[in-house]
Amino acid sequence: MRAMVAVISVSALTLGAVACSSGPTATETAAQEFADALTRRDVQAAAALTSDPVAAAAAIEQMFGGLDPTDAQFTVAGTDSDAGTFTLEADWTFGDDATTDPTGTATATPTAAATAASNTWDYTTTGGGQAVADGGAIPWEPALLAPDLTADTTLRYTTLAGGSPTVLAANGTPLMTEQTVTLVTLDPATVGDPAAATAALAPLLAPLAPTITEASLSADLAAAQGRPLTVITLRDADLAPIEAGLTAIPGVRLVKQTRLLTVDKAVQSPALEGLRTMWEQGQADTAGWAVQLVRSDGTAERLAGRDGTAAPDIATTLDQAVQTAAQAAIADLPQQAAIVAIRPSTGGILAVAQNAEASAQGPIALTGLYPPGSTFKTVTTSAALQQGSVTADTVLPCPGSANIEGRTIPNDDNFDLGSVPLHTAFARSCNTTMGQLAVAMTPMALHDAAQQFGLGVDYVTPALTTVTGSVPPADTPAERVESAIGQGRVTASPFGMALVAASIARGTTPAPMLVQGQPGIADATPAPAPTAVTDALKAMMRETVTAGTATQLGDIADVRGKTGTAEVAGQPSHGWFVGIDQDVAFAVFIAGADSSGPAVDAAGRFLRPIQGQLPR
Repeated sequence: MRAMVAVISVSALTLGAVACSSGPTATETAAQEFADALTRRDVQAAAALTSDPVAAAAAIEQMFGGLDPTDAQFTVAGTDSDAGTFTLEADWTFGDDATTDPTGTATATPTAAATAASNTWDYTTTGGGQAVADGGAIPWEPALLAPDLTADTTLRYTTLAGGSPTVLAANGTPLMTEQTVTLVTLDPATVGDPAAATAALAPLLAPLAPTITEASLSADLAAAQGRPLTVITLRDADLAPIEAGLTAIPGVRLVKQTRLLTVDKAVQSPALEGLRTMWEQGQADTAGWAVQLVRSDGTAERLAGRDGTAAPDIATTLDQAVQTAAQAAIADLPQQAAIVAIRPSTGGILAVAQNAEASAQGPIALTGLYPPGSTFKTVTTSAALQQGSVTADTVLPCPGSANIEGRTIPNDDNFDLGSVPLHTAFARSCNTTMGQLAVAMTPMALHDAAQQFGLGVDYVTPALTTVTGSVPPADTPAERVESAIGQGRVTASPFGMALVAASIARGTTPAPMLVQGQPGIADATPAPAPTAVTDALKAMMRETVTAGTATQLGDIADVRGKTGTAEVAGQPSHGWFVGIDQDVAFAVFIAGADSSGPAVDAAGRFLRPIQGQLPR
């Protein structure tokens, strides 16, 4: 019995010893805890496991801050428990294709294509020692985090541009290029005497920006509440004559940057913003990247990455001569004004211009919605001709005013033509004639006719955000009367009315296009108006110039158009003109013009200087 008890006791001790040795060693535990803390980006927890928590925390904080990854995973690749050493495997992902958030929580599984496109950096490091095997702290050394990292070096992630593409005008000449600009900033911390600084700075900048004065600078500086104030951004040519004067002013700092700018400083257009976005996306898509080891003297060594490739140039449809003429035609107007020009044969956007008053409200040339007034009679007449009850020669009454469906509809200044052919009523812009025609139309007639000319259709166009307008169904005769003269619930943008003119000129609606080879995609594709209808409209638009409401353009050969005055409750009426000249269709809009006259005059200023340069 004693022998058996002894054997059983020895066996129990042996089993207990085996059971105790089956758990993780001190080395395995330390390595796993360190890897897990790094994966969680728990700086303090990881640093606390080392022999120098302060130095380790600073290095780990800088590593994550300098690399700014979308994902970072640290795993234990191997351990030597007797020696207390371990190997860590690090897997970094940069860009937008990571599968975890900064806390290590899984969020999504990327596709194979996304994984291939992501920027990754993988490596191993070793660390530890006998102290770890004995249950002590991990000996701290920066190389535990990344290869070759020392106390005198840091890590950073950066993108590498593959080259700077050019944005080209329609004729292939440079329209926009990447250029150096200088931010003129005023730093309250070093300005000394703010009054003296603003007094010295204002006269230097006023010739370039007349709105900058001593008073405006003082107000802006006070509003900055101690933060550096960016006063203006200057091109190199504007900076050169005043650079010495600027640097002599205490508190003024000059900060260099690169930006995509027009080659000609005078060229401005809301269409350029979409091109900038496309250019930036092209840069991002072709950019390379690098993880750099940065030394204390600022020099750097690339540890991982790839070179960028050159993004292709962006060929646009913008015509610099047409754009310049459009800008000049409206620049000095006191009201908001815009001109949009489209090439009917291709849908190419030739010009998008608006003055400073309009630009203060946003890209109104492309997305601003207003009642189109009598320019909408192009649509009303098209609907009437397609209905089949009238032709261009049908004689219709054009009284000075008429009570139609309970609403008194007047002509401008109550002019009375008696009974005249439809083409004359169109050219002279008879509200009463159009209102009577609309009464007999179906609720969808004007809506459908507008869509045939692109109005009310939405387009997804690369580098161009647009809204054409809205022509809701008119369920009652009274609503149709309002819609027929471009009032009521009918709205249009200058872009939308230019598209109407382009559709009449071409016979079908062209897909708008700003980047060559990339036309817009419409959300609706109605059958076009019959050719006989668009031909009749073109003839009526010519008569508008030769014997109608736009005779001041009679010296311009073959120009066609339609005037419009749109009432706005409690405000002066808007002025419109839509026109066709050779292979150019355009719309002019002037807010609060109080008549169509200023818009017609602007059309003349736009067309006359470029008659020999217009696309044909």
